[in-house]
Amino acid sequence: MIGISPPLVAILLSPLLGALLAPLAERRWPRAPSVVAAVASTLALVALLLQVPAIVEGATPLQQWAWLPAMGLDLALRCDGLSLLFALLILGMGLLVDLYARYYLPTDAPRGRFYALLLTFQAAMLGIVLSDNLLLLVLFWELTSLVSFLLIGFDPSTAGARRGARMALLVTGAGGLALLAGVLLLGSVVGSLSLTEALAAGDQVRNHPLHLPILLLILLGAFTKSAQVPFHFWLPGAMSAPTPVSAYLHSATMVKAGVFLLARLLPVLADGGLWFALVGGFGLATFVFGAYVALFKHDMKGLLADSTISHLGLIVFLIGLGTPLGVVAGLFHAINHAVFKASLFMAAVSSITRRAPVICDV
Repeated sequence: MIGISPPLVAILLSPLLGALLAPLAERRWPRAPSVVAAVASTLALVALLLQVPAIVEGATPLQQWAWLPAMGLDLALRCDGLSLLFALLILGMGLLVDLYARYYLPTDAPRGRFYALLLTFQAAMLGIVLSDNLLLLVLFWELTSLVSFLLIGFDPSTAGARRGARMALLVTGAGGLALLAGVLLLGSVVGSLSLTEALAAGDQVRNHPLHLPILLLILLGAFTKSAQVPFHFWLPGAMSAPTPVSAYLHSATMVKAGVFLLARLLPVLADGGLWFALVGGFGLATFVFGAYVALFKHDMKGLLADSTISHLGLIVFLIGLGTPLGVVAGLFHAINHAVFKASLFMAAVSSITRRAPVICDV
């Protein structure tokens, strides 16, 4: 059953509008951007909660507008249970980070630019989890990489921030190109770039000769985004970002995009043995490696970064089991990890510094 839900698009428009207003509000009052961001996140959260009754009843709210039909690109949004779970995570943690950053950033920080980027990232992440068009999903996917580059390098005077931003963009951007290739191959097999149609064509995709290339390309995109071994090295460098960015992007949301993609396309790509060997194998290796490296870290943000890599490996491993219980356990821990790790980032830096906050903690 598919229902039309007029307010669905407001979930995306609210943070985008807030991103436009934040720099303008800063001219009136230096702390106004934080208020704009909090209001924008709250409105988007309310619009999302309006979808809950329909989803609980088994409906899938859907909106679609033709954009570039010749390319198969439509502005199509859907909100099922999986989308709802991740959207609640994005908006809930986003609202808390908005409030935290209000007191973390010094008064002379460019708050308008900071909150504009943070809200743009929030909209891009929402676009990933709400897209019903695979090509649209890739566009939002790459937008998160671009905005994260700007947020990691928010303080360009810091060499570590510049280096971490370049590395994150290089790795996740390259993974995004692999994902684009995989999505185009998947669309050619299914005959459509609609996610709904792709989810209904699982048997067709798994029995097609292009199944292995599609699987490898999409896994490459997911693994780079979620910092799986051997693509994990960009995440510790990204910790030179402002602490609210580390808490939001690199603990709660951006690194969970790969997890979302694996869970989303599992009904299409999972074929038993190969899925378990690749997804479960890389996840287990990342879980063990991240935990081992974290044992030898002495700086708090570095320890939390490697711990994040380990937890991401555990989540990917659970999804790699390919069983309903494994997926449920993986998604539960994805939410669990986002909540406690983002809180640890914010609490750890506050307890370490005990002084006037700074833009970046290296």
